[in-house]
Amino acid sequence: MLEAVAAGFVVGRVDLGPAYKYFVIPLRYDGWWLVFCLMSSEPETTEGREDPGRRFEKLSQHEHSVLDHMRRRRPISRDIIREFEDKRTFGERLADRIAQFGGSWTFIILFGCVLLAWVITNSILLARRDEAFDPYPYILLNLFLSMLAALQAPVIMMSQNRQAAKDRLDAAHDYEVNLKAELEIVSLHAKLDALTEQKWMELMRTQEEQIRILEKLIQERSK
Repeated sequence: MLEAVAAGFVVGRVDLGPAYKYFVIPLRYDGWWLVFCLMSSEPETTEGREDPGRRFEKLSQHEHSVLDHMRRRRPISRDIIREFEDKRTFGERLADRIAQFGGSWTFIILFGCVLLAWVITNSILLARRDEAFDPYPYILLNLFLSMLAALQAPVIMMSQNRQAAKDRLDAAHDYEVNLKAELEIVSLHAKLDALTEQKWMELMRTQEEQIRILEKLIQERSK
C-alpha cells in the first residue's frame, strides 16, 4: 500500500500487493522538497501451499504442451481443420461426402423427383397397359427406401462422430491458445511489477541521498 501524505492528509494511495508496504511523505525544508519513502515487507506464508513438483505432475497434456511452447518461445496456434482432414482415410472421406450430399437441397430435390417419377410411371403410364412393376401401395419402393435409410444412417453417424471429434480437438486447441495468452499476460505483468520495484528502489536510493543532504544542511546550520 503506497500513501502520499501532505499536511496531515492522504493525497494518494496505490496498492502494490500484500507483500510490500510503501509510505511516501513529501516535506519542504529550506526551499528543498524532500521525499521520505518507508518500505516494509511481509513474508509470504507457506501454509496450505502445495509442492510445485506435485502441482506440475498434475497438469494435463495440453497444459504441458503450452508450457513447452512457452519455454521454447514457439507459437502454439495451428490450422486444426487442415491437420484433421489430412489424416482421414478413404472410407472416412467417402462417409463425409455422403453425409454432406445427403443433407443438401440437391439430394432432397433429386430424391423427390425420383419418387414422383416412380409414382407417375407405376400409377399412370404403365397402369394403363396393366404393366406396372410396382403398383399401389408401392411395396418395392418402400423396400428400396428402407434399405437406403438402413445404409445411410450409419454413414451419417460416422460423419457426425468425426465432426464431434473435430469439435473436441478444436476446443482443446482454443484452450491451449487461451491458456498461453493468459500466461504471457501474467508474465508481462510480472515484468512490469519488476520494473516498478526497480523504480522504487531507485526512489529509496534518492531518498537516502536527500537524507544525507538534509543531515549535511542541519550540521551546517548548527555550526
